[in-house]
Amino acid sequence: MLDGLSVQQNGIPIYVQLREQILALIGRGALKPGTQIPTMRQVAVALKIDLNTVQRAYGELEQEGVLTKQRGVGTFVSDPAPPPRNRRRQAQDLAFKVAAQAKGQGIALDELAAALAKLVERGA
Repeated sequence: MLDGLSVQQNGIPIYVQLREQILALIGRGALKPGTQIPTMRQVAVALKIDLNTVQRAYGELEQEGVLTKQRGVGTFVSDPAPPPRNRRRQAQDLAFKVAAQAKGQGIALDELAAALAKLVERGA
């Protein structure tokens, strides 16, 4: 997993970059449910960033239910949660969030839509 992570000085907070990269690895299937991820210290050392930055990214992912920490064992990718009752609303909220992030990174929405369509074709 460490090979798939990098940080850039592009105005986006480093913890946000890290969080989004981990989400992308999970979304692409590179990190599957139950997979143990590197310790916060390993990530901090590998990326040469502050440990608190990694803690913030991991903490947010844990709050979102994406990661699960097991004291004394490690941090793991969570099993998918059962679909919520208000799935359509949640999908729309996520779409707005992803669209805003794409625009912020200079990615056109049609490019994003094409990338999502390819994921659907692959069954991701």
